[in-house]
Amino acid sequence: MIKKFFKKIYKFIDKCIVVPISRAIYYLSKKYKKNQGKLDKVLNKPNFLIYLSLIIAVMLFLLIDTKVITLVETEAEVITNVPVVVKYNEEAYVVEGVPETVDITLTGRKSDIYLAKQLGEYEVILDLSEYTPSESPYKVYFTYSKSIDSLSYQLSPEYVQVTIKNKESQVKSIDYDLLNIDSLDSKLSVKSVTLDKTEVVVKGGSDALEQIASVKALIDLKDQEFKEAGTYDIDNVKLVAYDSKGNLLNNIEIVPETIGATVVLDSYSVTVPLSIETTGKLITGKSIASILVNNNSSYSITIYGDQKEIEKITSVPVTINVDGLGNEGTKTYNVNIKKPNGVREMSVNQVEITLTFGEEQQKTIEISKNIDDKNLSEGLAVNILGGQEIYVQVKGVASVIEKIEAKDISAYTDLAGLGTGDYELEVKINNNNPLVTYVVSSKLKVRITDE
Repeated sequence: MIKKFFKKIYKFIDKCIVVPISRAIYYLSKKYKKNQGKLDKVLNKPNFLIYLSLIIAVMLFLLIDTKVITLVETEAEVITNVPVVVKYNEEAYVVEGVPETVDITLTGRKSDIYLAKQLGEYEVILDLSEYTPSESPYKVYFTYSKSIDSLSYQLSPEYVQVTIKNKESQVKSIDYDLLNIDSLDSKLSVKSVTLDKTEVVVKGGSDALEQIASVKALIDLKDQEFKEAGTYDIDNVKLVAYDSKGNLLNNIEIVPETIGATVVLDSYSVTVPLSIETTGKLITGKSIASILVNNNSSYSITIYGDQKEIEKITSVPVTINVDGLGNEGTKTYNVNIKKPNGVREMSVNQVEITLTFGEEQQKTIEISKNIDDKNLSEGLAVNILGGQEIYVQVKGVASVIEKIEAKDISAYTDLAGLGTGDYELEVKINNNNPLVTYVVSSKLKVRITDE
């Protein structure tokens, strides 16, 4: 490496100094022939040109180094995000108001700036080792080292207002949050999570400790090879603290910083029927005679997800628009099934639904004894006033409505918000059968009293 370095210097001197000087002297010797003899004697002396070139090179170096000659104009460049090293008693004190990084502006020759960037020695220090806790903030200047003395260094900011407090500690219970749960296979769900600790010690200033609303272990499901159902032991689960608004608290120390956890993955599923719902009105005199889903009169799908969520699901609804239909005889739909809340995967995402239409018939059924009351306030009682007969008109094709009896009809009145007194209430029907339409024309008279 050294040999190559000197070879480069030699080539530079030869090309940029010796050769130009030689050419200049040759030109002068040709121009002034009278003094040719004397000049030849000087030039023929051993190493004359080398010594002359060396003297000129040294003079040029001194001129440039002392900035008498400036080869490059003065420039400035900003070095951003330089880390700040804070020196203080970490065991006893908490320091607030210190930025994680600062910016340094370098001003000087471009070559010096380039060299400083290559060295990369930017150490910015905030020395608080002689400071003690105080309610009032301290104005403290940063210190830094200069890797190139010829450059001008400017910090932004130059100083900070810091507050030093005594460090206090508390014991907090911990919970967990699951991150990147969508990265799991859609048929997998988290059955259980067990942390190897239930409490940790949090340290910080008294004001900071009062802000802590929760301490969470962040379990990243993307960090592990969670590819199938099973039990996974995780080390180094990060702990963080949040305030009541869910903001991360960075001025809190948690001991220990990480814990272990055990995650159990399961593939839980249930099979539920599709529930066909309709919007719009058929043309007068027509009803739906039958509904086939993928050519089946009853059709079920398998749904996957968290057990607690999907156990609440009794059916998966699918809605189709029948407005203005009835004369076609049949109508076929290709329908995308929307995932209910809590469902991660379904065995089928699209089905073919075929409707058959027929002539609408109707019959009347008395339901006076089959009306329930809902949402009655606590401490009240309701009685149906005597002498009333409530009928419902059942509409549909003959083959469907002939099978329907009073016991099959779920009728009710809504008493939400009602106090004592007499009322005429609308009778409503719970109808989950798209083949049937119910119409109740009369209202039910009731009396609400104190129990």
